[in-house]
Amino acid sequence: MDILICDDEALATQRLSRLVEQLGHDVVAVASHGKQAIEFTETYQPDVVLLDIQMPEMDGLTCAQYLRELDPMPAIVFCTAYDEHALDAFQMADGYLLKPIMQQELQQVLGQLTKINQAQLSLLKQQEYMDEIKIKRQQIAAKTHRGVELVPLENIYYFLADHKYVTVRHKNGSVLIDETLKDLEQEFAEQFIRIHRNALVSIAYLDGLEILGAGQYQVRCRDLDERLAVSRRHLPHLRERIQKL
Repeated sequence: MDILICDDEALATQRLSRLVEQLGHDVVAVASHGKQAIEFTETYQPDVVLLDIQMPEMDGLTCAQYLRELDPMPAIVFCTAYDEHALDAFQMADGYLLKPIMQQELQQVLGQLTKINQAQLSLLKQQEYMDEIKIKRQQIAAKTHRGVELVPLENIYYFLADHKYVTVRHKNGSVLIDETLKDLEQEFAEQFIRIHRNALVSIAYLDGLEILGAGQYQVRCRDLDERLAVSRRHLPHLRERIQKL
């Protein structure tokens, strides 16, 4: 990780720099007071700021308040010889070390921050991947006895939910997927319409409504002999959509 050290004592910064480098991290800048730490943080964008509390010009607690407003915001670890500030420091920092700082204690704090950063990065990458999939996905992936089967959206007649699985009915048969109908509806709102709490039908294959009597309806799909029930709740919206076809 890239680390910025802020302490008004030269010997303290030298020792802390040595400990940081021995643990395999990089010291990107050294500041002697809070204002300088803010300036250097904006310039070098360190992952972590090791921050003394009692310093001239701007103390560590005030500096931390400014650092927490930055984007990206670095992790803040207070390094001080006084434990009287512990309560205030804990409320705004990611770690707290008492001087003289031992290498093992520093390693433990930085190691915990590394785990947090990796978890956040993993979550971010996963979210970016899911966003990309949602933007670009033109097919549904299903695990079958033949392996992974890809079904183009243009070949799908409907999605039908049954307990924890969803049946994907398409031109060449059907497959099961473990996605939710709600997520599918949100992702493919322009291509599929909900006709029942357990069913989404492709707008491209909608062929009309059939009345069964007693206010019950079913939907007819082009090129498909099957019929799907339409709930009263979704009937008005479905009628409106069919009229626009």
